[in-house]
Amino acid sequence: MVEIPEEPVYDVIIIGGAAASLTAALYAARRAMKTLVIAKSIGGQAAMTDVIENYPGFLSIGGIPLINKMLKQAMKAGAGVMYEEVNGIEEVPNANDGKPMFVIKTTSGNNYKTKSVILSYGKTPRTLDVPGEGEFGGKGVSYCTVCDGPLFKGKKVAVVGGGNSALESAEYLSKICPKVYLIHRRDQFRGFEYLVEEVKSRKNIEILYNSVVKEVKGEHTVHSIVVQNTVTNETREVPVNGVFVEIGSVTKTEFIKHLVKLDQLGQVVVTNNAETYYPDKDDVRPGIFAAGDITQTPFKQIVVSAGEGCKAALQAYNYLA
Repeated sequence: MVEIPEEPVYDVIIIGGAAASLTAALYAARRAMKTLVIAKSIGGQAAMTDVIENYPGFLSIGGIPLINKMLKQAMKAGAGVMYEEVNGIEEVPNANDGKPMFVIKTTSGNNYKTKSVILSYGKTPRTLDVPGEGEFGGKGVSYCTVCDGPLFKGKKVAVVGGGNSALESAEYLSKICPKVYLIHRRDQFRGFEYLVEEVKSRKNIEILYNSVVKEVKGEHTVHSIVVQNTVTNETREVPVNGVFVEIGSVTKTEFIKHLVKLDQLGQVVVTNNAETYYPDKDDVRPGIFAAGDITQTPFKQIVVSAGEGCKAALQAYNYLA
């Protein structure tokens, strides 16, 4: 009779495929932890950035080459990678040491068993869903002003949105760009009043109220956008070299809300050491850690995510040890 081998049990499974995840994988694997990364794809928001100039150690590097270096380094250290989408996590009894065990479920129908979990799959920027947006992603269309703003110094740009992030983006870009169009679908802003007043005081910021972007145009890069007034239905073509989409992001945490505490934005609440909490009390949740943009950490930058991923891996190691 042929014995069927049991499914492997991982020391840690890391959900996500960007800076936080791959850094966590590197540090976990180097601590001789049996490590698996499960991600729908590799790259995250960094992969949508053509040029990164604020990651230590590189004067300039593309987002995809940077992430590929992280992936190669993590795999060389011993981390495994599976390209699947996670849609469920279940805690199961563990009679060996009393610590919880977790089963990671994927849309492909596969299950993976692990002693600990690191949630680090980030947030997904909301898109305009208009013609040309996808085509010119990383070629003039950006979802991160802090990352890509300096690349548009001396050029005309547009910022889309009406909240604090859009106002801050417009204010920042007005310092380095001769013309900034701020496009807002309503007639009033939702951001802080002092930001609104600051933006209105900048002579090179033109605010287009009751307006939406209908199309992004260009050849090799963006050269204009089509803007429609929602009151009059009139359209105009606005010449710009860059479009910064600042309309928020989506945090896909519905499938983990029964396990960990989330804030009002759906972000995972963590301690300073990347530990999570139970959803209904302030006690630390054993075995589940989180890092990067999925957490309440306010600074959504690649270098911050990498650092948080390191902390999560080391904390997971300490937990198992």
